[in-house]
Amino acid sequence: MNITIGQSTFSTELADTQAAKELTALLPLTFTMQDHQRNEKFAELPKALSRNDQAVGRIEAGDIMLWGGNTLVVFYESFQSSYRYTKLGKIKNTAQLKNAVGAGKVTMTFSP
Repeated sequence: MNITIGQSTFSTELADTQAAKELTALLPLTFTMQDHQRNEKFAELPKALSRNDQAVGRIEAGDIMLWGGNTLVVFYESFQSSYRYTKLGKIKNTAQLKNAVGAGKVTMTFSP
């Protein structure tokens, strides 16, 4: 899967989860992603995906997760977390991710 943000495209490695397979079947998708706590962008999916929530302990920049079954989350900062998520994938090269997402809302296109 690829994620396009402005002029930047980021390739991802999808997790081996049912939710990741279901997300792939929905592609392409474009969202106006909201910012949350200056470490993640999120958007509500058009339909809920299968959940297999696990305590991740530590979030890494580039992690792509499912929260609550219907919220897609892209993390652009690394930090400790007590929340539970279903893994969807990981952005391979995060060097320019934080600059690409910027502050506030951002449009992201997810494509096969």
